[in-house]
Amino acid sequence: MSESTDVFEIMQTTRAMRRLRPDAVPDELIRKILQAGVCAANGGNTQRWRFLVIKDPKIKQAVQVYYKRAFDEWIGPRYLNSTPPPGVTKERYLRQHAAVEYLTEHFHEAPVWIVACIDDGADAPSRWTGASIYPAVQNMLLAARALGLGATLTTRHLRYEKEAEAALGLPEGVHSYAILPIGYPMGRFGPVGRTALADVVYEERWGNPYRDA
Repeated sequence: MSESTDVFEIMQTTRAMRRLRPDAVPDELIRKILQAGVCAANGGNTQRWRFLVIKDPKIKQAVQVYYKRAFDEWIGPRYLNSTPPPGVTKERYLRQHAAVEYLTEHFHEAPVWIVACIDDGADAPSRWTGASIYPAVQNMLLAARALGLGATLTTRHLRYEKEAEAALGLPEGVHSYAILPIGYPMGRFGPVGRTALADVVYEERWGNPYRDA
């Protein structure tokens, strides 16, 4: 469990936990995470979100094929050829790459997946429909952290969207927006690495420094 229930402490230590133990996660904890998800804001309170909980190894293995292909063809080369993002040292960036590679190889071994979806019906997915699912995803990540569980938001399977969603068994009109692999972390929670506010916040006009940064 988290040593603090302070929401700011939880947010500041909710790292992407990509190395997960295969130990089973109690259903009551997954239920708490899902309940946190459905507390989130969503457009018009239409609640078109749908959450698919997956433990079946065969389904996870089928999706992992496309997850790994996306790493081999896209994610892996990008990491190797990119400079570290703001607030992240080269050493830490390489550790992050190693963790991403680990998750790639062991994605299907995470004990529980929560697939965050929206019932789009005949509408094509868009940026504004994403606004009705990603707040729920963040709530679930924070809830997992508060319960001492590791998780991360990943959308890489969408590089092979049709194939991955077929493997997930999603019906027509329902689209996945993220997969959250959840389990007990191998490592420890700690401060997230982010850039300073002065580098990303403007005031009144674009490019005008934020006075309180």
